[in-house]
Amino acid sequence: VGGGFEKQAGLGIARIKKYLELFGFGEPAENVFLSGEAGVIPDPDWKDENFPNDPWRIGDTYNMSIGQYGLLVTPIQVVRAVSAIASGGKMVEPAILLQDGTEPIKKIDTGISADYFQIVREGMRQGVTTGIATALNIPEVKVAVKTGTAEVGITKKRVNSWVIGFFPYEKPRYAFAVMMEKGPRDNTVGAVYVMRQFLQWVGVNA
Repeated sequence: VGGGFEKQAGLGIARIKKYLELFGFGEPAENVFLSGEAGVIPDPDWKDENFPNDPWRIGDTYNMSIGQYGLLVTPIQVVRAVSAIASGGKMVEPAILLQDGTEPIKKIDTGISADYFQIVREGMRQGVTTGIATALNIPEVKVAVKTGTAEVGITKKRVNSWVIGFFPYEKPRYAFAVMMEKGPRDNTVGAVYVMRQFLQWVGVNA
């Protein structure tokens, strides 16, 4: 989908970057208390600057499509993006306290239809019911998630274990991002396990 396959044209790096920026990547959060790094969305200009005489290749686009290569994001950016998916395009501005007269939610003009948002949400739910995140298929609450394993370092012996998502699935109220930093590649206790513990604790103490 990102780079194309046989006769199917891919999105291409320009459109991938466009959609990442629409969902808040590549820029810091506006809230001063929660602001941080803007992150990196690699593109041909970025590669020219960082790797002179090494042009952008289709393989770079494929790697970007799965969130690898030089892509850098923060947990705040990810949780904002997944909240927009859950709500059909409403971006939440993070805040510690809601001030009187402020509006923490803004509608983003993605050009993406409601049906497409629903397809993504259904896929995230299936990740829990039949996919790699079945550990979160618990009776307390219906969750929709996407997992990730970001390789760290040249040897790739350590990874950042991610899980992002929202709940309850039918009427989303909460979005989350859990990241376990620089764990051993063969570690069986990752972000999904931690999120399961949290959800069960919430269920017991609700």
